[in-house]
Amino acid sequence: MDADTESLARAVGARVRLERQARGWTLDQLAEHAGVSRRMVVNVEQGAVNPSVGTLLRLGDALGVGLPSLVELPAPKEVKLTRCGEGAVLWSGEQGGRGVLVAGTEAPDVVELWDWSLAGGDRHESEPHAPGTRELLHVLTGEVEVEVDGQAHRLGTGDALTFYGDVAHSYANLGTEPARFSLTVYEPGVGSGRMTGEPDA
Repeated sequence: MDADTESLARAVGARVRLERQARGWTLDQLAEHAGVSRRMVVNVEQGAVNPSVGTLLRLGDALGVGLPSLVELPAPKEVKLTRCGEGAVLWSGEQGGRGVLVAGTEAPDVVELWDWSLAGGDRHESEPHAPGTRELLHVLTGEVEVEVDGQAHRLGTGDALTFYGDVAHSYANLGTEPARFSLTVYEPGVGSGRMTGEPDA
């Protein structure tokens, strides 16, 4: 992990530990509620791993806090300013793309605002989110292929797509030119234990 990733991993770990202890939960209890392994919870709390977005969503839902709350420092509720370059990089592609969480609201009805860039050949696979999750994607530059529940949608600059994020979906740049898109994710009822599925290894 680079320095920024390590710093983010430590901040996430501290927040997860704080929220778990505030509930009086053991590591095993959090692992059970989140549907992840105890080893994953330990590694996250120690800042020893860069957990996937899916793992962070499971932990946030189990703890009753949204993904934005896990990756940013507490701030006054009235206004939260994120300067250019200050967002949390939660995904890095093999070809150089990035998924950056730039803003978000608090639980229970969480809205996330993302800035995504995909280099040529980059692809991000996303596991199904909690029931009722909606995603709104707007292509700023280039071309992006969004696959939702097995159906592919090819989007060009200026195109937009709205879909339910509670099914398997992916974002890909099948060309050679860079692509960039803005993504808004709406997750209703975070903290109600809606995340299900196989635990992480």
